[in-house]
Amino acid sequence: MGKRVLVIEDEPNIIEAISYILSRDGWRVHTHANGHDALDVIRAQRPDLLILDVMLPGRSGYDILRDLREAEGLDDLPVLMLTARGQAKDREMAERAGASRFMTKPFSNTEVLDAVRAMVPS
Repeated sequence: MGKRVLVIEDEPNIIEAISYILSRDGWRVHTHANGHDALDVIRAQRPDLLILDVMLPGRSGYDILRDLREAEGLDDLPVLMLTARGQAKDREMAERAGASRFMTKPFSNTEVLDAVRAMVPS
C-alpha cells in the first residue's frame, strides 16, 4: 500500500494537478476543500502527509495548522503549506504556525514531488 496524503485545497485545478502527480508516484491521495471541518477530516484520515492551502473557505490554513500542532497524536504530522502569496511575511507565518515546508503557487511537478519525498522518505 502506498503512503497516504491528504490535500486540503479549494481550487479544483490544483487538487487535480497534485492528485495526478502524487498518485503516479504511488501515493494514495484524499482531498478536502474547506477549512470548516478540516481538523476532523485530518483526524479521521490519519495521513502520512498533509498538503494544506493557506486560504480556505471557513478557516485559514494557518489556524488549522496551529490547532493541528496542539493536537495530541497529530502534532508531528508533516505539513506542506501552499499559498498564492509568497512574500517573506507569509513564509514566516507558516513557520511560526508549524509548517514543515512552504511552497508558493504556481509550482512545478518536480517541486511537489521533491518536497513530499523529502518530508516522507520511502
